[in-house]
Amino acid sequence: MRIIPAIDIIDGKCVRLSKGDYNTKKVYSENPLDIAKSFEDHGIQYLHLVDLDGAKSQHIVNYKVLESICSGTQLKVDFGGGLKSNEDVRIAFESGANQITGGSIAVVSPNIFMQWMKQYGSDKIILGADCKNRKIATSGWIETSELDVIEFIKRYQKEGIKHVICTDIAKDGMLQGPSNKLYAEIISKTSVRLIASGGVSNLNDLMQLKELGCEGAIVGKAIYEGEITLTQLQKLC
Repeated sequence: MRIIPAIDIIDGKCVRLSKGDYNTKKVYSENPLDIAKSFEDHGIQYLHLVDLDGAKSQHIVNYKVLESICSGTQLKVDFGGGLKSNEDVRIAFESGANQITGGSIAVVSPNIFMQWMKQYGSDKIILGADCKNRKIATSGWIETSELDVIEFIKRYQKEGIKHVICTDIAKDGMLQGPSNKLYAEIISKTSVRLIASGGVSNLNDLMQLKELGCEGAIVGKAIYEGEITLTQLQKLC
């Protein structure tokens, strides 16, 4: 299972939220590149980079942070947040992203999302399936649709999607464990490569996600709050 640390960006700074609530913002670093380098120094190969300003603005904002991390490290970065147009995706890939994640766009403009899959290939496009009470959330998690998360993933699996990041928003940033039951259901009912996100609080959580069959696990606040050390993660990479 791939270990994928997360860096969330607001105003060019490394932050974390709780349950996606922007009012809970906590700044952990003024320099995201330094954080990314510390990950790389501990043998980590992957990074989940989220443009929270972009998610609210409905277009890419912090691409300069993406560019600095991709040029300053060898990390394979998946980038999401505010990618709503062909131009946004072009900027993300030209800034060095290895993959991009589309969430809201896959709900409101599925034709555009499927066009990206055809243009860049399904290995480059990740479906963001973030949900509240199993319903897909959009617009930086501010709005909730009527789409069931399992049906949403199945729909795009038929279209050729391979990689899915699923966040149970109620778990995100809470350090209370991930949604293992939901992930087990996704794995049993689909054939996508599932990346679990939200709630990881310790190494045991990661072991459980691996046992479930998750292809990857995103770790955020647990790192920044010292619940999991980079030295511990290094042993898993």
